[in-house]
Amino acid sequence: MRFQFILSEIGIGLRRNLSMTISVVLVTFVSLTFVGAAVLLQSQIGKFKGEWYDKVEISVFLCPPGSSQPTCAGGEATNEQIDSVRAVLEQPDVKAEIQSVTFESKAEAWVTFSEQFDDRWWFNTVSEDDMNASFRIKLVDPEQYQVINDVLTGRPGVETVSDQRSIFEPLFLVLNRATLLSAGLAGVMLLAAVLLITTTIRLSALSRKRETGIMRLVGASNFFIQLPFMLEGAIAATVGALMAVGGLWLGVKYLVEDWLGQSMQWIPYVTTSDVWVIAPLLIGVAFLLAAISSIVTLSRYTKV
Repeated sequence: MRFQFILSEIGIGLRRNLSMTISVVLVTFVSLTFVGAAVLLQSQIGKFKGEWYDKVEISVFLCPPGSSQPTCAGGEATNEQIDSVRAVLEQPDVKAEIQSVTFESKAEAWVTFSEQFDDRWWFNTVSEDDMNASFRIKLVDPEQYQVINDVLTGRPGVETVSDQRSIFEPLFLVLNRATLLSAGLAGVMLLAAVLLITTTIRLSALSRKRETGIMRLVGASNFFIQLPFMLEGAIAATVGALMAVGGLWLGVKYLVEDWLGQSMQWIPYVTTSDVWVIAPLLIGVAFLLAAISSIVTLSRYTKV
């Protein structure tokens, strides 16, 4: 009987404040969509780093003939200078940071260059003599690039030390800023959702002031009086959360997996499985919004 009464009270409250309830659903939907987007963006950055950072190499380009770098004043790197660089890489404190080292001669560099660019119109203007011999270094931790850079930059025979991470860092920077923007918008919308749910519960409580007064007279507890109002906010917030999960799933499915995934297959993307992983988080946030709003409002407007 009590359960049936609570359900009827919830139905009455939702009908009386239908427009406000719809507003709560929509605001919760938008705010949790931003929360989910921020989480998915961070997950995407993690996938990028996990896929690419393991493949990132440091390229130590040795001096070719005619280089204008001060370290190449003596001309092309000599065997002694190459051996000196190799000796530096064998030092215990440096070697501990290195996973593998590969030396690429000018002839090998020319073969690779020819395979990649032999169909370009300017290919015949380049020769093997223009190539750089180089060391290709893969680090145990790609973040420790500075260790290699510090010990090799400026050494005689070394033209440049190049870190492939510099290719990806601008992309990570853009994604991180997009995450911050999404998180900021989510914070503003979550605050709006709390205020709106609070207002909805307050209006619902005021519109049923007579009913709650009768319930007080017959000895109903605070919890029994407040439960229908709490559930109204929780239901509206949960519907908004489910809509957010559905919107994120559709976005990832059709925009990421089907569109981006088909056009650029070499990039690891977030998937719909990642959306299901964060779905409990979004629903939990929705319940938290409803709980905060209920605590703020009901203790004042329905207190026995």
